[in-house]
Amino acid sequence: MTTTFLVKGVIVGFSIAAPVGPIGVLCIRRTLTEGRLAGLASGLGAATADAFYGAVAVFGLTAISSLFVGHQILLRLAGGLFPCCLGVNTFLSRPGARAATPGKVSLAGAYSSTLVLTLTNPVTILLFAGVFAGLGVGNRMENHLGTSLVVSGVFFGSAAWWRLLCGGVAVFRNQFDTQGLRRVNRVSGVVITVFGLMAIFSLKQ
Repeated sequence: MTTTFLVKGVIVGFSIAAPVGPIGVLCIRRTLTEGRLAGLASGLGAATADAFYGAVAVFGLTAISSLFVGHQILLRLAGGLFPCCLGVNTFLSRPGARAATPGKVSLAGAYSSTLVLTLTNPVTILLFAGVFAGLGVGNRMENHLGTSLVVSGVFFGSAAWWRLLCGGVAVFRNQFDTQGLRRVNRVSGVVITVFGLMAIFSLKQ
């Protein structure tokens, strides 16, 4: 029975992480320009945020959920401005000026940036709650072990997707020269900025 909770969490985490959005574009770009570890660190930041929101949804932490959802306009504004700044910086960055192997500082920065970017979308709590309900996982589970396994599964499922994505993209990394990586930066910068602008304009709706 406990294994079922873990499997359900993995399915939810993988499914929610898989759609390509600004995080996916960012991970692909970092994998190509900075290496697989940088891309994976970015993905793990998103997986951590997914696990946090999954915990809020499945544990029924009403106070935290209300806090995030109640301030969703401010968070969504930050969630729009942050990708815009990140997109512009990505567009202007020069891949040739960076080291081929990312260091500890760059890995920490890659992790924290996607963690913050994912956390600025509090509506994810509602998404998790809806998916959990569809899978028969109550938002006030009495089985704390089962609940913990669901949350752990969300993290591992999300992390598995990012590991798969970064691993697949890394196969093609050596096929890009400096000019090709510069084009990757520019295309990624534009796409990430567009996602940020869409988030900002959605506030008017």
